[in-house]
Amino acid sequence: MQNLQNFRDYYEILGVPKDASSEEIKKVFRRLARQYHPDLNPGNKAAEEKFKDIGEAYEILSDTAKRAQYDQFSRYWRQKGFGKSTPKPKSWGETRPNGRNGTQDVDPSEFADFESFINQVIGVGNRKDTKNDGSSSKSSDPFRSPTSKVQYTVPPKSTPRPTRRDIEARLTLPLEKAYQGGNERIRLEDGRSLEVNMPPGMVTGQSIRLRNQGIGGGDLYLKITVEPHSLFKLEGSNIFCQIPVTPSEAVLGGQVEAPTLDGPVKMAIPPGVRSGQRLRLANKGYPTENSKRGDQLVEIQIVTPKNISSEERELYEKLRQIETFKPRADLLS
Repeated sequence: MQNLQNFRDYYEILGVPKDASSEEIKKVFRRLARQYHPDLNPGNKAAEEKFKDIGEAYEILSDTAKRAQYDQFSRYWRQKGFGKSTPKPKSWGETRPNGRNGTQDVDPSEFADFESFINQVIGVGNRKDTKNDGSSSKSSDPFRSPTSKVQYTVPPKSTPRPTRRDIEARLTLPLEKAYQGGNERIRLEDGRSLEVNMPPGMVTGQSIRLRNQGIGGGDLYLKITVEPHSLFKLEGSNIFCQIPVTPSEAVLGGQVEAPTLDGPVKMAIPPGVRSGQRLRLANKGYPTENSKRGDQLVEIQIVTPKNISSEERELYEKLRQIETFKPRADLLS
């Protein structure tokens, strides 16, 4: 019976086919490394072991020479010779290039298991590369964090991880959502999805603290940006907007509908209102910290129609003949 002790199929660990390109392997590794990184899974031993396996697999498959050697020698995992109960074959072996002697005979029966065999063949067991001067090159963590929202600084493997670290993410919201607040599901750059209870009346530059959602039990700070609105503009705790009125509405006054963040409301227009004049809707502005609200400032814009009916034209002609208002009288005196 064949002994498959400790065989490590690096392609299976990463979940890629044996003909996967280097770019595919790199892409899959980054995703898995981010998913199982110990800093994102504090106290999870299974995730920590998975992260080590992923790193070991990537170390071999990302190196062209090591991958070629692994592909060449990994076929021996089906051979006899890996286990104490299997007798040593009389004579067989494999040669591989050697930097010093040209070739090297490899007999799998000399090793207790396939892991020891493959370590000897391609040097997995030696985790540090030796430079010409005898010093060890630094090993950097291949895990790279997102660059735009949540940024991580991962310590080298040789030093202890920080117990906790605060991180920051940027969240952009439409004005209506920033005004209303409430539950919002957000997805962070590191792949996590969180349900956040947003306060009402958020403004650009405000930070929301989420306890224990950072690294190692630290906090996550959401930096709020409120998108510009096509109609409303914030002026402190007041909201500014413009509404158009017809010439007859401006002359006669009356009730018109004005938009607010709470929906349309009826607003009284005084007779003879001027274009550019501001009217105030009390307590229809933005919420403040003391649970009060500002006002909404409505600027009147008198607009004239480009296309009118024959009946309207007849009435305008008659009005021009009888109107007494002379707006240019002071200019001609």
